[in-house]
Amino acid sequence: MSETTTATTLRLPAALLERVREHGRTAYPEECCGVMLGRIDRASGRTEVVRLVAQENQREDEHRHNRYLISPEAVLHADREARTAGLEIVGYYHSHPDHPSRPSDFDRDHAWPDQSYLIVAVAGGQPATAQSWRLRDDRSAFEEETVEVPSPRSHE
Repeated sequence: MSETTTATTLRLPAALLERVREHGRTAYPEECCGVMLGRIDRASGRTEVVRLVAQENQREDEHRHNRYLISPEAVLHADREARTAGLEIVGYYHSHPDHPSRPSDFDRDHAWPDQSYLIVAVAGGQPATAQSWRLRDDRSAFEEETVEVPSPRSHE
C-alpha cells in the first residue's frame, strides 16, 4: 500500500534552469551541485526558486562522476545568504552524467524530506532532461514534483 502524497510544484525561472544546465555541462564528466534558495508555500505545495548558489563538488575520490558533496560550511554560508535575503534553502541541484535524471538509492539515503532535489541528466556532455523530486516523509522513496518554468515575461 503506498502512502498518499500531496502533489508539489517547483517553480524555477528559465534563466536559473539554464544556469543549472550549463553548470552540468561544464562539470561533465563529473557531477555538478548547488543550493537552491527561495520560498516554500507548504499550504499549496509550491516551491519558488529565487537564487542559486553553485558549489564546487567537494567529493575527493574516484566517485566524482556519480556522487557529489557540498561541505557543511558551504551549506551554512548558503543558509546565511538565504536568511539575509529573506529566503530559505528550498533544495539542492546536481547532475547525473550519462545517467537519467532520476534519484539513485544513494541520493535517497542522503536527502531530507521537505526539500526539492533537481537533477539534470547530462548525456555526452550535453544537458538533457531535468526533473525535480521530493523525499517522502518516511524516507521510503522520492516523489516526482512538477517543474514549472515561467517565461521571463511572466508576472505571476
